[in-house]
Amino acid sequence: MRTIDLSPLYRSFIGFDHLASMIDAASQNEKQASYPPYNIELLAEDKYRITMAVAGFAQNDISIEVQENTLTVTGKKEGKENTSEKRFLHKGISERNFERKFQLGDHVKVLTADMEHGLLHIDLERVIPEAKKPRKIEIGSNLLESK
Repeated sequence: MRTIDLSPLYRSFIGFDHLASMIDAASQNEKQASYPPYNIELLAEDKYRITMAVAGFAQNDISIEVQENTLTVTGKKEGKENTSEKRFLHKGISERNFERKFQLGDHVKVLTADMEHGLLHIDLERVIPEAKKPRKIEIGSNLLESK
């Protein structure tokens, strides 16, 4: 697997160190196992849905946290049943704990989370504040007088 040296970015881009950190974090996430499988869906222009296959997990086994621009979904089975007594002919449903992280863009907020039929749905929306939206400036207008 290729590794990327980001030290030139840290040296020459002042104030953009968070961008290099995001690239570094994304490359670390690529090394992460592909469990549990997930989809990222675009529902509308600024609405998204993450759907994760979490078969075997109950609602109280899963925690969802947002800190800064990172969404972390963690699944932990508290009391594992005695699986040594079970005899499987085929075991395809994984019951291992997981932690999956997603980097969120600026102004992306988590709206809801719901579980149905072994699928965890997390709805997100990008809400751009009015101050950040583009605005048209009329030629000949004095912006200082309007305040």
